[in-house]
Amino acid sequence: MTSAIRMGVLALLWGSGFLWIKISLNEGLTPGWITFVRCLLGAAVLLALAYGAGQRLPRDRGTWGRLVVAALLCNALPFLLFSVGEQTVDSGVAGVLNATTPLWSLLIGLGLGTERRPHAARLGGLALGFTGVLLIFAPWSAGPGLMTWGALALLGASASYAAAFAYMARRLTDRGTAPLALSAAQLIAATALSTPALTAGGPATVTATGLLALLVLGVFATGLTFHLNYRMIAEEGPTSAATVGYLLPVVSVTLGALILHEPLTARVVTGMTIVLTGVALTRLRPRAGGGGEGVHTRSVTVSAPSSRLPEHSRS
Repeated sequence: MTSAIRMGVLALLWGSGFLWIKISLNEGLTPGWITFVRCLLGAAVLLALAYGAGQRLPRDRGTWGRLVVAALLCNALPFLLFSVGEQTVDSGVAGVLNATTPLWSLLIGLGLGTERRPHAARLGGLALGFTGVLLIFAPWSAGPGLMTWGALALLGASASYAAAFAYMARRLTDRGTAPLALSAAQLIAATALSTPALTAGGPATVTATGLLALLVLGVFATGLTFHLNYRMIAEEGPTSAATVGYLLPVVSVTLGALILHEPLTARVVTGMTIVLTGVALTRLRPRAGGGGEGVHTRSVTVSAPSSRLPEHSRS
């Protein structure tokens, strides 16, 4: 499989996660059940892949304790917030807001002091990115606009991802455990953490379409995307995997418009373009000795980043 085809397949599977969440919600599933089953199915896929590759789950309590924190910030909490947010926000817009994770990462880095003397281009990208978010929300609009609790939940999910990457970069890198096994363990922990959310929400009639969408979300858009992303990082380097991150909002917006007939307004498209431009600027690194700039994005399987952190995770 060529690099371009692999990136296209990964972007399609990964970016479609917002679509499957929306369909699951429309067909009677609650955010709590979506989160729990998604984690469960993703864990099953990664566990099977890990054992097939001869990798075993970690055994020491210290690693599992760190995995619980990572699972909360990178899986259980953001997965739930995305499902809650998409109850009132289009799936395409959810994909765009998900792309703000690198902006939150830079903000967290500035707050923790790990980002020392960021150059003007990165600070400009930060301001530009959140300007794009503001344009999408359009709080000045006379209509209902997008400034809702659902939209804030989506931003909270993206911020949670950023906090997770900051934590995992310090506490879960180079733990001596194979990456697939570590990620499987993280989603197992996320499944346990998601259990209390099953009690939220009233009873609903779930359709076969909703169950199928949830199956695709858990198996393909969560478990399998991590494996493909990991393979891409291992075989082609993090830059190729990072490129996929910029395609996710485009995929989510396109699928939402084509399949769910979500309105593709000029304001949302313009806001998405501004957000992605801002994100690209925040990924620039100053040249050192003639070196090039580094572009970096979360390995977003919305599943579990592994020891290749923080190059992973997402929707």
